[in-house]
Amino acid sequence: MELEDFFALVHPAIAIIVVFPLIGIVTNRAWLVRQRRLQVIDGEKSKIPPIVGSEHVAIGNWLSISVVGVALLGMAYPIFSKFLKNDVFSKDSLRAFSVVAIFIATTAAFTFLFKAKVKIWRNIFAALTSVGLIVLGAQPEVFRRDSEWFFSHYYYGIAAAILMIISVAITQDIYKDKQNRWRNIHIILNCFALLLFIGQGMTGSRDLLSIPYSWQKEYLRPCDSKTRTCPKSTAFYIPIDR
Repeated sequence: MELEDFFALVHPAIAIIVVFPLIGIVTNRAWLVRQRRLQVIDGEKSKIPPIVGSEHVAIGNWLSISVVGVALLGMAYPIFSKFLKNDVFSKDSLRAFSVVAIFIATTAAFTFLFKAKVKIWRNIFAALTSVGLIVLGAQPEVFRRDSEWFFSHYYYGIAAAILMIISVAITQDIYKDKQNRWRNIHIILNCFALLLFIGQGMTGSRDLLSIPYSWQKEYLRPCDSKTRTCPKSTAFYIPIDR
C-alpha cells in the first residue's frame, strides 16, 4: 500500500472506529433520557439515573466534533492531494491559500461555537461553520455525485454534519424552553440525522468499492463506467505455445 492509499483510508477508518460507535452510544442515551422523562411525567419513580441527561449532552458533543472533523478530513484529502499533484499552489496560489484559510476559519468557528454563551453568537458560529463546509465541498476536487445527489455520500455527509452543528447550537435553548419546542425540534432533526448516518454507511461502503489502489488508476482510467467496459489490452497477454 502506497502512502497515497493510506491517506485515502484515514477518513473511512475514523468514521468506522470513532463516529459509528459514538452514534450508537448517543442514540442509547437519547432513548434513556426520553424514557426517564416520560416516566417522571407519569409520576413514576424511574430506575434510570438522572446522569443519562448530562451523558447524552457530553457524548453528543463528541459525536458532533467527530462528524464535522471527519467531514473536513474527507474533503481535505481530495482537495490537497490534487492541489499538490496539479501544482495548484504555484499555478493558482490565490485559490489554494483561500481554501486553506476557509479550512482554518471553519475549524475556528466550530471551536468558538462550543465556547459561545450568547444565542446570537452561537447562531453566527453555527452558520459560519455550515457555510465553510458547503464552500469547501463545492471545490471541483471533491467528488459529489451531483447527478445522484439523492444517494450521494457527500450530500448525506454534509447534511448530517450541519444537523450536528445545529444540535450544538440549540443545546442551551432546549434547557431554557419550558414548552419543549426546541426539544421536539432536536428529536425530529436527529431522527433524520440517524437516517442519514445509515445512508452514510451504505454509500461509503459503495464508494470504497469504486476507489482503486493508486497503482491501478492508470489501467482503470480508460474504462467507461456507463457501459461497464474497458479497452482490450495486450499488456498482460502471455502467448501459450501449443
